Amino acid sequence: MATAQPILKPASPRQFDVFYDYLCPFVYRTSILLQNVRDSGERPIEVRWRYFSLIQVNSKDEGWTVWDAPESEARGRLAFKAAEAARRQDAFDAFHMALLRARHEQRADINDVAVVERVAEDSGLDLDRFRKDIADPKIVSALERDHRAAVAEYGVFGTPTFVFDGAAAAYVRLSEPPEASDSVAIYDRVISIAAEEPRILEIKRPVKPSAD
Repeated sequence: MATAQPILKPASPRQFDVFYDYLCPFVYRTSILLQNVRDSGERPIEVRWRYFSLIQVNSKDEGWTVWDAPESEARGRLAFKAAEAARRQDAFDAFHMALLRARHEQRADINDVAVVERVAEDSGLDLDRFRKDIADPKIVSALERDHRAAVAEYGVFGTPTFVFDGAAAAYVRLSEPPEASDSVAIYDRVISIAAEEPRILEIKRPVKPSAD
């Protein structure tokens, strides 16, 4: 008589936040990594992408905020508003990767409304609703909320920054977008240090001076 085999429950997804800015090349590389890991099916993950403005954190003008600034001064804000508009259509993931690819692969100007609308349309969004939502003055409040929380609660200073359960946080920079075949192994190494070994505060590789 055959012995009944235990039913194995699927592993619960690892959940974490990533604070990001579309202008950042390191965010693009990390997004490729996490997309590859998700596509592999080997490591179930749930990523909550949260807004963090590099223009804001690098501003030397006390009292200035990217969420309250005139449109001409708010570089990068349109992308955040567009991402939030995509969330309102439950289409964030597709739009997120498409906008990153437009910026970092096609070198498109994501401060250009026409570029952002093209990406939205190509990602399957309802363009009329997308335009209406971007025009909503309240939509930028999501950027303010996330950015303020990043600084006050986690001390975020750059992107991408991972925040795990227990508020362990780590700023991660990849030298290049990883190949799909390498991504799970790279992800495992990142997690083993960033989430599971909080005693390691920083690893920084020195750059050898050029012969010139």
